[in-house]
Parts: sequence; structure tokens; C-alpha cells
Amino acid sequence: MSGNASSQLPSWAPRVSQGKIRRLYELDSLGISDEVLMDEVGYALVWRCQTFLEANEATQGEATCPTCHQKVMHHFGSKEIIICQNCGWQITWKEYFSTIQHKQLSGAEPVIVFFREYIERFPKAQTPHEKMFLIDRVLHGFHYYGTKVTTRPVAINLIEGKLNEVIDFLDSLTYSNLSTPGIQENLIEWQEKSQNARSWRK
Repeated sequence: MSGNASSQLPSWAPRVSQGKIRRLYELDSLGISDEVLMDEVGYALVWRCQTFLEANEATQGEATCPTCHQKVMHHFGSKEIIICQNCGWQITWKEYFSTIQHKQLSGAEPVIVFFREYIERFPKAQTPHEKMFLIDRVLHGFHYYGTKVTTRPVAINLIEGKLNEVIDFLDSLTYSNLSTPGIQENLIEWQEKSQNARSWRK
């Protein structure tokens, strides 16, 4: 990141560590609610979802200024200079877009709605069970082609790793009869809907 605020590059929240998520599920399967770890994972996912939304807004013509966080309208020209009227920050769209590319930060409207719902609901969750269920639900969501056909798991946008690694990771998470109610049902649904993605990696 440049030390000159007038040309500061945007930064994006990273995808979440597999190790922390695995530990969260291991504890949950033992009936243990580690609320510190749960909040760490849950809010890391909130920030990643927020980053995803801001990156998509930028590719639709509304970039976020990394200095003062105001929205800046632009027209996608590679040599176009984006200028924030609030603080004077400026950068070319080409430079801005280069920070988004190859970061798993793109998706269609159903995923955007799905992530917005998680961002809204997780901070309001009152119990460990509610938090764990919301974390599990967002990790096992999907991109859709049209309205019915699932394509990539949204976990590729949220968890570190390549597609096949993310699928294997989700398959390997630990469950038991002590796990949070509802998450084993999410697993069954995930296994059914992930067949398209599994066929791609072959």
C-alpha cells in the first residue's frame, strides 16, 4: 500500500483461515461453544462478505474510497482517474481494478443478497447456537445459474484455498449428535447441491 494517501490502493479482507473454522466445528461437535473463537470466525466472515460487496459495487461503477470510505462514481475506462470529491484521493480505474482481480471477489445478485443477509443477521445473533447456525449456513451457500442450478460454492469466496481444496475441507468438518441443531441438515443439503462443483474439479 502506498504511503501517499492521495493514491492509496484499496485493501480487501482476506479469506478466512481453514484452521480456525475446523477448530470451531470440532468444539461444536463436542457440545462446546467457544464464543471467542465463534466471534472471531463469524466477524471475519462478516468482513469478508463486506469486502465482497464493496468489490462488486466497484465493478458496477461505485468504488469505495480507501481513505475516507465515501462512494465514488466512475465509468470503467482503464485510464479513467477516479477522484474522491470528499478527501481528494485519486487513482486510475485500472489500478483500482487490479486489486480486485484474482481475489475471488465477484458474484451475481443472489450471492450478494445472501451475503448481505449474513452481514445483517450475525451481529444481531443472541446465542452461540444462533451464531454457529449462521456461520454454517453462509459457508454452505452457492452461486446460482439462473434461479435453480447451483454452480460454485460461495465458500470459495470466503475460505482460503482452491475450489477442490475448499470442497474437501467442507466435507471433512466434524459433526456429531452434540453439534448445533440444524447444521447436519445443512450438510446434507450441501452434499446434494454440490454435485455440479464436484464434477468440474474432475
